[in-house]
Amino acid sequence: MPVFLWQGKNKKGETKKGEMEGADEAAVRGRLRRQGYKVDKIKPKPKDIFENVAFLQPKVTEKNIVVFSRIFATMINAGLPLMQCLDLLAEQEQNKTFAKIIKGLKEDIEGGSTLTDALKKYPKIFDQLFVNLVAAGESGGILDTILQRLSNYMEKAMKLKGKVKGAMTYPISVLVISIGVVSLLLLKVIPVFQKMFEGFGGALPAPTQFLVDASQYARHYFIYAIIVVAAVIYAFKTYYKTEKGTLTIDALVLKAPVFGPLLKKVAVAKFTRTLSTMMSSGVPIMEGLDIVSKTAGNKIIENAILETRRSVGEGKTIAEPLMETDIFPSMVVQMIAVGEATGALDAMLAKIADFYDDEVDAAVEAMTALLEPVMMVFLGGVVGGMIIAMYLPIFKMASVVG
Repeated sequence: MPVFLWQGKNKKGETKKGEMEGADEAAVRGRLRRQGYKVDKIKPKPKDIFENVAFLQPKVTEKNIVVFSRIFATMINAGLPLMQCLDLLAEQEQNKTFAKIIKGLKEDIEGGSTLTDALKKYPKIFDQLFVNLVAAGESGGILDTILQRLSNYMEKAMKLKGKVKGAMTYPISVLVISIGVVSLLLLKVIPVFQKMFEGFGGALPAPTQFLVDASQYARHYFIYAIIVVAAVIYAFKTYYKTEKGTLTIDALVLKAPVFGPLLKKVAVAKFTRTLSTMMSSGVPIMEGLDIVSKTAGNKIIENAILETRRSVGEGKTIAEPLMETDIFPSMVVQMIAVGEATGALDAMLAKIADFYDDEVDAAVEAMTALLEPVMMVFLGGVVGGMIIAMYLPIFKMASVVG
């Protein structure tokens, strides 16, 4: 359906402008008139020549979906019809890609689809968790409540992901800076000193000679080094895509000295938060565990959850198989067992998730406090050592002259 740009005045005489879909100019003009606008200008919106080039379009972020869910829930709770909600959401959405998707949802529902079926056509935007919870909300007549829970869940998930990214940013930044500084010294600075050293005569100190040799090697084989690094990264990604590689690397990540315990806490928080949201929304436990396993982000944790699902299917409790894994601490398992025994598992899972959100905060702070001095000593030691090695011949010459 074509889009028209319009400009007009509202009932207060204020000039307003915007864009609106319509079969033709007359249809849009009539619709605006019914909304109380006196239209001054209206014209077809120029086509974007890049609109069909996918990688040039803005990406739909988690924040877009959170805002969409929260406003959608508010509108439904206020009694607005579903089609009007989607129409308003599409009009006010700033992200063009997401606005098109919302319009697509509206068109599918107009064609007779349910909201759940319409969402399934966009699996990269709305994951299984989102679709299944909306399905539960539609069947139970509590779509506004479900959307509100979804937005709350996604906000907390975003904060959790942000904490982990924040913890990883500092050491990666220091490492990149270290590589950059060392490369600059080897490729640009040391060659200047090398020419000066050649005029001194005599043998250079061992650290200085090592740096000179390293500089020559780096200048002659720099391109080859980049090719080797690229090949190693490609080989790593290829190996990680295999089942054995995924299991091996994910197991090593969980056993890592500093990051391992943090990732386990993140896994517990994510598992309990997701399962709690699904159970409180009426999703069956077996289906909930299946979906939670796919959002684990780690093959070892995914297998542990799937094993739990198989055990539950055989009539066991959730706590029994979780106790056999090394992922979930005994305190978590005992609290889940209490939740199952009292019939308040969803509430207990939510409490565990809140507790582990705080644990992740504490772990990130502790890790940052530990890494800061270590990384600073590392950077200072590497760069400082190189500078001292470069000036050793000058010190030696000064002592001889003295």
